[in-house]
Amino acid sequence: MITRSAPWFCLLALTCSFAVAKTAENKAPEKATEAKPAAAKKIRYAQVVLNTALAEAPGDEGPFGELKVDLRKMVARFDRAAKDNRIEGLVLQIENPGLDRASVAELREAIHRFRKSGKKVYAQLETAETSDYLLACACDEIVMPESGYLMIPGVRAEPMFYKGLLAKLGVEADFIHMGDAKGAAEPYTRENWSEPVKENMTALVDDLYQHMVETIALDRPITEARVKEIIDQGLLTASKAKEAGLIDRLAYPNVLRKAIAEKHDTTNLVYVQNYGRKKVDTDFSGPAGFFKLMGMIASGNSNPSASSGKKIAVVYAVGPIMSGKSESSPFGGESTIGSTTICEALDEANRDKNVAAIVLRVDSPGGSAVASDMMWSKIAEIEKPVIASMGSVAASGGYYISMGCDQIYAEPNAITGSIGVVGGKMALSGLFDKLGITTDLISRGANSGMFSGMKPFTDSERAAFSSMMEETYDQFTSKVAAGRKLEKKRVLELAGGRVYTGRQAKKLGLIDEVGTLADAVAAAKKLAKLDADDEVGIITLPKPVDFFEALFGDNADEKEVCLQVDVTSGLLESAAPEIAAASRRMQTVGKLLSREPVLLMAPFDLRVE
Repeated sequence: MITRSAPWFCLLALTCSFAVAKTAENKAPEKATEAKPAAAKKIRYAQVVLNTALAEAPGDEGPFGELKVDLRKMVARFDRAAKDNRIEGLVLQIENPGLDRASVAELREAIHRFRKSGKKVYAQLETAETSDYLLACACDEIVMPESGYLMIPGVRAEPMFYKGLLAKLGVEADFIHMGDAKGAAEPYTRENWSEPVKENMTALVDDLYQHMVETIALDRPITEARVKEIIDQGLLTASKAKEAGLIDRLAYPNVLRKAIAEKHDTTNLVYVQNYGRKKVDTDFSGPAGFFKLMGMIASGNSNPSASSGKKIAVVYAVGPIMSGKSESSPFGGESTIGSTTICEALDEANRDKNVAAIVLRVDSPGGSAVASDMMWSKIAEIEKPVIASMGSVAASGGYYISMGCDQIYAEPNAITGSIGVVGGKMALSGLFDKLGITTDLISRGANSGMFSGMKPFTDSERAAFSSMMEETYDQFTSKVAAGRKLEKKRVLELAGGRVYTGRQAKKLGLIDEVGTLADAVAAAKKLAKLDADDEVGIITLPKPVDFFEALFGDNADEKEVCLQVDVTSGLLESAAPEIAAASRRMQTVGKLLSREPVLLMAPFDLRVE
């Protein structure tokens, strides 16, 4: 407020100022105001949240492709942050994403590359299962709140056997297998493991367990003996985990953030949330939103990696193997590898003059023997270098297609091998009797009932079917011997349906190197006679299916399409995930058998728990 005496005060102040200026005219004038303090330096940390499983896929086409986070995109975000001069470090928030073995291995290597750039990585956990913790171990520092806990119970293989269930339903599984350890059909024909399969599975679990122990002991200041003691304990609170040396700091997210700021001596620490993820405008409300959606669908997605210059083509073979076109659902669910689709993708990469080499990324338990052989043949005829990169599983048919490549790389914990053949059918006459369904047979031909779903094989039918399977097995093992440059006798010792980890397969000569997808790409560049430092584009194949084609199917042929929502599957998944997983596997096997009776299929699903 200005009072009435203000003018006199102002006049007095001016007079005094003039007098001081006259008496101190040789002195430096004083500053009228203090200088503003310098703004604190802005320090940026990339923040990446992992809260869902990462699919092995070439990506999705259409307006919603960027909304899905897959393994390839996540690894690319890590590598981009490593080269980004704005980014000082990385905070990795791991929220029980349920990562498979391949995802853990690929992300661990991406973290190692990031750390080599001189930047730190902080893993932020609340609770953690084994896969979460193995990923966190690759980071510089592991942080957990005092209320958190770790679950590291070890490795467990406990498949379900359905012979008793099928008997109650009146269904008899009649399968034949080539190889004493080929266990793909045992869930349907036995009540427990056969001795050869159990021996093989025990060796597999032993190596998965040993690799887990070695990984933790290498990353943390703990001996292997101590790691085994901790695994035997299985469950640790955050405070106990810190005492054991499994984590570095007990802190909540805001405390960690303050600690990082203090480390950089700044009050201006910025988290770049969802670093590297492209924002998609999903507001389609009102008439304008409808036209925006239609425009996005019509335009599709551009592939920036498909520019001119030398390129490496990564062809994804993910899912069970079938003849024909690959199948996938726009709403999720298991995809399949169609031999026609993969062969077309390989042809496209081979025709492209800018593609210097091809990497076949395989994540498949196998499937159709014929489809596997068709893809193997296509790979064998390509003159450009072709490198196989095995993800979590590349067994049986998955191994078959890999062995046609010039070199094979596998994740250390990949499940591979399973060189064997299985085939058969489900005899449903007992079930039909329970349901009151009858048949009236007219037959010509001694083996006319070979593919009937009513009765098991007769002796004559079994002999004919076994003869075909023996020839398929001989083709499989002969091609392994030629591709891996092994004696046929040695291949037969390694075959028989036995499965191996990537580390075991390397020692046995079934693969060339233990390594990630990035390692396979580097090997492809080398075989293509490109320098290691050469910048190359990466294109992914097969090209993503158009959104409407995935939704309604290929309209080239007349067909009826019915969109169904299975409510019970979601309830089963939440109530009994093991039974839901078993149900999906039975459906997959049934679908494969409905098309072809002879399969190159891996045995049981393995889970690291």
